[in-house]
Amino acid sequence: MDRISPERRSWNMSRIGQKNTKPEKFVRSFLFAQGVRYRCSPKNVIGKPDICIKNRKLALFVHGCFWHGHSNCKHFRLPKTNQKFWEEKITANINRDKRVRDVLISEGYRVFQIWECEIKEKDLSKLTQFIEDYKQTIK
Repeated sequence: MDRISPERRSWNMSRIGQKNTKPEKFVRSFLFAQGVRYRCSPKNVIGKPDICIKNRKLALFVHGCFWHGHSNCKHFRLPKTNQKFWEEKITANINRDKRVRDVLISEGYRVFQIWECEIKEKDLSKLTQFIEDYKQTIK
């Protein structure tokens, strides 16, 4: 049973933004501090990666654990109300993420994905790998 009225829950969910989330801002500032220059969500790249370096064929997605269905994560659980809707929505997000990743790889991109929980727990190994790949393409 939800403790919040359906109207209030709807209002809360409508306020969650798609761009400039805290994890995205952290990743962008971290990369910039390391000397990595990039574009944010370029419209002419399929899937609009959160971070993209087109001329180096690098794409980085910063995924929220809830919205992208991070399995075995303490930040992800399906809501108890309206379960069918949420299950379909999150499954569609997961399937779209896979399709976008496959297309980018087929176009020669190296695709990276970092989860919100990894950022919160300061596990930056994927960002470090992204930076290493970036620096290798410069040489």
